[in-house]
This record gives sequence, structure tokens and C-alpha cells, in this order.
Amino acid sequence: MAKPHKFWNRLAKFYSKQPVADEGAYQKKLQVTRGYFRADMEVLEFGCGTGSTAINHAPYVKHIQAIDFSSKMIEIATTKASAAKVKNVTFQQASINDLDVSDQTFDAVMGHSILHLLDNKDDVIAKVHKLLKPGGVFISSTACIGDGMKIMKAFLPIGQFFGVLPVLKFFTSQELENSLIHAGFKIDHQWTPGSGDSVFIVAKKEG
Repeated sequence: MAKPHKFWNRLAKFYSKQPVADEGAYQKKLQVTRGYFRADMEVLEFGCGTGSTAINHAPYVKHIQAIDFSSKMIEIATTKASAAKVKNVTFQQASINDLDVSDQTFDAVMGHSILHLLDNKDDVIAKVHKLLKPGGVFISSTACIGDGMKIMKAFLPIGQFFGVLPVLKFFTSQELENSLIHAGFKIDHQWTPGSGDSVFIVAKKEG
């Protein structure tokens, strides 16, 4: 199976040049997210990719710690932030599994297009819950491939066996919601744009 960081390092430059697939949906997600932000907030984004979302949200919070396990993604994100003169986003090559910070550090955590790429989705959701302050929010957008994409389901194991593709997990939007609730979250906002398999969720930690 392909090592995820090597796969995404190879893809980083191509990925950074691709337009947003659905600009309208992306802008709505930004707008909804900012409804939960305050100027004094400390935010974590894991799986930040080339940094566009963190950079877009930077004016609305105190600080964003943005991490990704791909060094090439982080290089591109750092360059983009510098060009945009954004100074309150810290980009770091890291996995959330290895992130060494105290519990209840963040007011909000973002994880976009990442949960379906993890071997240990439920463990990561549990860690996010610990990292959030009481009343904090976990904001995610996730491809719930278990709701469709039968051809991908058939061919993915072959691609992974030959080292072409990274981890890709199949679960439904209901299964994702159940995982969040099991971890102690309350679903505060949920939206599925268009007819796709991606679901946007704001989950709140009680407190």
C-alpha cells in the first residue's frame, strides 16, 4: 500500500493548481464556519493540504495551527500564506496522531476531506474531542463513500495493493454521524451539498 505522505507529496503541485470543484458549496461552508468563529479563538486544522481554507479563515480568529503529513503540501501552504501576508497561521508538517498538545487547547478544530483517508477515524475523532475546550466545535467535510461510488469500491483495493493509492475508507454519512455522537459530540449543523457523497458537519462538544 502506498505510504500516504509519499503519495500526497507527489500529488501536491498538481493538487495546488486544481480549482475548487464546487465554488458555491465551498463558499457556503466558509460562511457557516465563520458563524462559529470569534476573534479570540485558537483553531487547529488537520489535513490542511495547501492551506487555502486556513488562509481564508485567518482574518476571523486569533490563530490557526494548520498541519498536514505531506511536507510538500506544507511548503506550498507556507508560500501561499507569505504571499497573502497572513501571519496568524502556523503551518507544520505533522499528523494529528503525533500532535503533542494539551487537552482542551483549541476552541475549534477543522478536518476537511481527511476523515475518509484515515485508518483510525474513530480514534482521531476521540482525540479531537479531547483537544477541544468545552463548548468547542469540530467542523468537517467528508466524502462518505459508503453512500455510493460502487466502481471506486471495486477497484480501490487493487490500487492499494500495487501501491498506487493511499488509504480510503468506506462509510456512510449516518455512520460518520454515529461516530461523532459516540465520541461525545452533538451535531449542531449538517449539510450535504448537491447530490454528492460529501457531508459538511459542525459537531459541538458539550460544556
